[in-house]
Amino acid sequence: MQEDFHYYATYCAAYLAGYDHEECLDISRSAQFVDFCSKTFLQKIKAPLSAATTQTQTELMDARVDPIGLQDITRIWSSFHFLPYDLYAKKERSCKAYLDKYRLICDTNSDLLVETVKLAKGKGCQAAGVAMHVLADTWSHRYFAGTPSLVINNTNYYFFELLPDGDSFMERKIRFRHKASEPDDPDKGLYNNTVYQNSEISIMNLGHGRAGHLPDYSFIRYKYLPAWGEYEEVIKDNPKDYMKAFCQMVYAMRYLRGAIPEFEKDTYDNETVAPWRERINTILLKRQPNAAADWKALGEELSGQEIAAYDINYYEQEYRDAHKVDKDDTFLGRFILAAMEQKSMITNRIYKSGNMLAGFSVDYDIKGFKGIKDFRKLLLNYGKRH
Repeated sequence: MQEDFHYYATYCAAYLAGYDHEECLDISRSAQFVDFCSKTFLQKIKAPLSAATTQTQTELMDARVDPIGLQDITRIWSSFHFLPYDLYAKKERSCKAYLDKYRLICDTNSDLLVETVKLAKGKGCQAAGVAMHVLADTWSHRYFAGTPSLVINNTNYYFFELLPDGDSFMERKIRFRHKASEPDDPDKGLYNNTVYQNSEISIMNLGHGRAGHLPDYSFIRYKYLPAWGEYEEVIKDNPKDYMKAFCQMVYAMRYLRGAIPEFEKDTYDNETVAPWRERINTILLKRQPNAAADWKALGEELSGQEIAAYDINYYEQEYRDAHKVDKDDTFLGRFILAAMEQKSMITNRIYKSGNMLAGFSVDYDIKGFKGIKDFRKLLLNYGKRH
């Protein structure tokens, strides 16, 4: 997903869940910031690099693809953008190296999603925003994995868009190109994707790069043949999935507010969304690469307040100016803590499953500090809450 959903749609969902305007802004800014909190940004503000929730294109092009480099990539992308569905999935006649990657495939309504949402409970708007980014991405990024893998993430010639045609759909072959300087052209069915590389661990084979931005567009329906699925046809219905993502976010944020006692899988707040469902469907189905203006208009209609354009530097000066001991209490400080806690939890679950693709991990709140020095913050923060 991109800014239209992570920022503006998340604002709408937060407002329907009962948060006030300023809280909605904090949640949506945090959700969107997950796509910008890179090591490059963290270096600029002299913040812990372990809080990185994404990697810039430059960082990815320079990334090491030895085991240590791949573990760093996997920690980031599996923790925040491609949440694994089943870390103990079985597949006949599969070696461990393949199974480790297969088990990182993202899908919706996983046990890890429940843990992600519950982890954010009682920890403020920044943690809620991080959790909502992860939740939303499980819907758009399903069937791809947050680790470089040709066998898992590659696409082939069989890739078709399903265009509405009366009561049915017509197929149009999608054409991919590699011109980042030119925008996608939905009218012509012409989209950008990463360059094919036959190396299993090429960075070009990370996530949905081989499918371009198609998973990020709410209007599109498409089908393809993933190798991990034994080349059986998979159909992605983004309008339907994005609506479910929105209703699940409303439900999750009502839980985080304390309005409902429990968060459970495969549960959606359709009732709260019902009065706005037709309007939201109209936004989701509109053939446009970026629906930010439409989501913004809906959010401002809901709250009666202006939603300022997203600004990555909005809280930067506050963090820079804060005394060292006060940085954790700034907006970015609270986001950093939430990000490190989410990354630590997911990395730990992957490691406990016997999968080393995300590296070594410990239960920091049980066994104490071991490893990356930045995670001392989690120990201190955990102590304050208990």
